[in-house]
Amino acid sequence: MGNRGMEDLIPLINKLQDAFSSIGQSCNLDLPQIAVVGGQSAGKSSVLENFVGRLYLKSGLIVVSTFPIPVFSVEYAEFLHCKGRKFVDFEEVRMEIEAETDRLTGSNKGISPIPINLRVYSPNVLNLTLIDLPGMTKVAVGDQPPDIEHQIRDMLLQFITKESCLILAVTPANMDLANSDALKIAKEVDPQGLRTIGVITKLDLMDEGTDARDILENKLLPLRRGYIGVVNRSQKDIDGKKDIRAALAAERKFFLSHPAYRHLAERMGTPHLQKSLNQQLTNHIRDTLPGLRSKLQSQLLSLEKEVEEYKNFRPDDPARKTKALLQMVQQFGVDFEKCIEGSGDQVDTSNLSGGAKINRIFHERFPFELVKMEFDEKELRKEISYAIKNIHGVRTGLFTPDLAFEAIVKKQVIKLKDPCLKCVDLVVTELVTLIRKCSEKLDSYPRLREETERIVTTHIRERDSKTKDQVLLLIDIELSYINTNHEDFIGFANAQQRTAANATKKRVMPNQVIRRGWLTINISIMKGGSKDYWFVLTAESLSWYKDEEEKEKKYMLPLDNLKLRDVEKGFMSSKHVFAIFNTEQRNVYKDLRQIELACDTQEDVDSWKASFLRAGVYPEKDQVHKKELGCSGDTVSMDPQLERQVETIRNLVDSYIGIVNKSIRDLMPKTIMHLMINNTKDFIHSELLAYLYSAGDQGSLMEESAEQAQRRDEMLRMYHALKEALVIIGDISTTTVSTPVPPPVDDTWIFLCCLSLPVLRQHLVHLHLSIFRQHSELRLFPLAQALHQPT
Repeated sequence: MGNRGMEDLIPLINKLQDAFSSIGQSCNLDLPQIAVVGGQSAGKSSVLENFVGRLYLKSGLIVVSTFPIPVFSVEYAEFLHCKGRKFVDFEEVRMEIEAETDRLTGSNKGISPIPINLRVYSPNVLNLTLIDLPGMTKVAVGDQPPDIEHQIRDMLLQFITKESCLILAVTPANMDLANSDALKIAKEVDPQGLRTIGVITKLDLMDEGTDARDILENKLLPLRRGYIGVVNRSQKDIDGKKDIRAALAAERKFFLSHPAYRHLAERMGTPHLQKSLNQQLTNHIRDTLPGLRSKLQSQLLSLEKEVEEYKNFRPDDPARKTKALLQMVQQFGVDFEKCIEGSGDQVDTSNLSGGAKINRIFHERFPFELVKMEFDEKELRKEISYAIKNIHGVRTGLFTPDLAFEAIVKKQVIKLKDPCLKCVDLVVTELVTLIRKCSEKLDSYPRLREETERIVTTHIRERDSKTKDQVLLLIDIELSYINTNHEDFIGFANAQQRTAANATKKRVMPNQVIRRGWLTINISIMKGGSKDYWFVLTAESLSWYKDEEEKEKKYMLPLDNLKLRDVEKGFMSSKHVFAIFNTEQRNVYKDLRQIELACDTQEDVDSWKASFLRAGVYPEKDQVHKKELGCSGDTVSMDPQLERQVETIRNLVDSYIGIVNKSIRDLMPKTIMHLMINNTKDFIHSELLAYLYSAGDQGSLMEESAEQAQRRDEMLRMYHALKEALVIIGDISTTTVSTPVPPPVDDTWIFLCCLSLPVLRQHLVHLHLSIFRQHSELRLFPLAQALHQPT
């Protein structure tokens, strides 16, 4: 290849990239582009050819991308405009470049902004992009457009402005360096000189008696990274197809034999240029390594714990299978109990689950279901009236019959069965969901997970039946004896003095905050549109604020005479809605008879409804039969005595049903916890393992899934690959040397070369006056005066 430094660097980079590929990641070294800029016929293409080690370039916009391939592979090239065709003979590559250049630009010196994209695949290259840019010119010739200078300049800037681009500013030795367009444009995009290397070509073509020694020693017009002289092939060498090795040997001989450059020979020539560029690539790679090392180390640490379990892993070891079965069953029981009892480990912050959801069923959903089935006032009075009349028969009763009270009470108690059984069903559903969630850790053993889910779910179904039997027994117990001596029962003596308002007597402190949270008030666009507010519900009022700081109160609504009403979800709305209205047909908020409140989920709606129940705001009853009641003549009694008896029994029933509801609300959670949840926990801890052993062969039960075996192998492979990559990074760090950036130099000459003549004259005047003041050398003064004279 002819680039020894690159040959030393390639194996290390290839090893690093191979290590990253083995863990399925990209090395992301992002090696810099190398662009060659200079005037026409400055020798740019030859410089780039010497660096790559191939003879195929021609002047023009050519982007050469090199890609490493495995050792012993045949190197080849591809063009973007010849997709699918591989060029193995690089003489054909040169001919294709010439043909494509003529096609894009014509054969009469034309230019084209469309680059020729060449990709070289070789075991002797790094992943680099080399850019041979058109030569800079000022005068249009042939088919070139009048603004050829600006077009080429824009084309150059498109590439060399990038911070990742190294610039080779090529200037022939037989032209004035102060007029170098390459150095001027490099200074524009790289004012600090960190990316620019000056390259002096055609040293062998200088006039006899002249040399570029001061330039190459960086004394005349200095650059931060200095200059490197090269001797390219002559036109005769190109026509004679002189190869790269012979050209490099001739270049070496030239520098060693020339008296002006002999002492610089080790710092001149294409090999030194290659070394300088290789060092820049090495510096870039070393700068990238700390980030790569940190990334790999963090990945390695994340794998350490899991890999520890597999270090001495033997898949067919019976003892391992037994141990794994015991550990997994034990862990399954621990996870299930944590989900029920609550734990600080891996808390779900997005949804309620497990014990929290069951708690909501017990204390929000179940009470709400009880309230929903509460009796309708007119329907209840109608039933009481019929019961009293039927008990009296043909006689007119003088006293309130207690049999009517018992008949109505038992009818209402029986209605408790449906919400109680529904509560059990909701808990069962949540437990089954919880079992599936906890068994996810058994995914490594599909048969074990399947059997565990089946056994535990079957047990829950069995307990479901027994729990429901016990719940129905509780209802039957309530029906078996109506205890009118209960301490909370108002009795016949107080029934007549109790008003209907006492039926909804609140059992919470007046100023107690029941709930806080965000709700949306649905209002038509004409009245301002829907808005979100922070709501605070107490035992006496519902208030809403601008935000949760509760400083700017928007409104406070007393809860007297309020009820809840379901509202159908809007066609275009994703929210769930319920409404609050006044039973006396009064406006609730501004000119609204009801306000609609919206939540994100139905679960939130049910939770808010349960909170309103605690505050004494109940759902609206189904009134579809009101007209029938109004039209039925025998429902309206003009008998004052009967009305008093109905009112008395009505208050007694309300008092007693309140006692029953309180008892059921207390006993239902206890019954379900004892007969189902706690029993299931005990079953998992004490009996599940025995059921699993009896379910079948332990070997098949503990057979790993193909996914788990693959995951384990992948984890171990990645673990070792990460360790290898870290070793390789260490090798690169120890086997390569990073060179510091050269100190800045006084390169204002480049700036001065870019100025117009009057401005240049002014700068030179100031420069000479400064020198005059410092050294008091009057001989400089005439020069300053001369520069002030008109041109």
